[in-house]
Amino acid sequence: MMEKTEKKNTNAYMVYAGITTVIWATAVLFTQYAQESFSSQSIGVIRYLFATAAILVVMAVKRIGPPRLKDVPKFLLSGFLGFTCYVTAFNLSVQTITGATCSIIGQVIPILTAVFSCIFLREKIAIRGWIAIAMAFGGILVMALWNGAFSVNPGILWMLLAAVSLSAYNLTQRIFIKEYTAFQSTAYSIVSGTIFLLVFLPGAIPQMGKATAASWGAVAYLGVFGGAVAYVFWTKAFSLAKRTSDVSNFMFAQPLIASLVGFLFRGEVPGIETVLGGILVLGGMFLFQTGNQSKKGG
Repeated sequence: MMEKTEKKNTNAYMVYAGITTVIWATAVLFTQYAQESFSSQSIGVIRYLFATAAILVVMAVKRIGPPRLKDVPKFLLSGFLGFTCYVTAFNLSVQTITGATCSIIGQVIPILTAVFSCIFLREKIAIRGWIAIAMAFGGILVMALWNGAFSVNPGILWMLLAAVSLSAYNLTQRIFIKEYTAFQSTAYSIVSGTIFLLVFLPGAIPQMGKATAASWGAVAYLGVFGGAVAYVFWTKAFSLAKRTSDVSNFMFAQPLIASLVGFLFRGEVPGIETVLGGILVLGGMFLFQTGNQSKKGG
């Protein structure tokens, strides 16, 4: 009985990471609706104002207080990295590079997270794990470069900055959950990131009055689910997983899921590159997860 319970708890991180991945994949669709009324920077600040509002309501209901004073700088850093810097850099990148290029660079995040974890947290990844990472990343390459869509311009540097920022954020959450709950760590980081994003609020206010109901609904979804709920689940997954890379590798599946969402809601038919790349991505994820379970020592 104890062995079954331990296994259940060990695998629970997959549920949280899987739900988060699906939510973030649908965020592409809702961002398209939001862009009908809001600029990229406005979406960022309004989205996280919704996220912060949801977080503060839960904190009030559960009577969760602020972090310890000595830890405030830590959460300001994680909030800046995971929300302010990431969202701003990502929004600037999508203005000048193709979606395919964003996709491939964005999938550097799981790899950077794994590397950072090895360096700073001394987490070990077996050779089989690195092969699985390479396999999944190869699937992203197939989807992104099949039609020669990769482009080179300054936007790539912004997307690389976004990737580094989110990877560093993942590392901070892995560290902070040793002293705080998943909800607390995420909540304090979101509120901190939103404070920095307020610099874009003056430009967003004029757009609010002209925004459609659909755009408001889309931004609200992005804030409450794509922001608050998804990031809480993401940090919860980190708290349950043995290795940081066990969780971050789920991000490899995002482009595939986003393609399926596009097909179901916008009638976008996946091409052969999506099918072939998706097989590699899912195969790599399966190899990584089974590899980690079969070799607990890493």
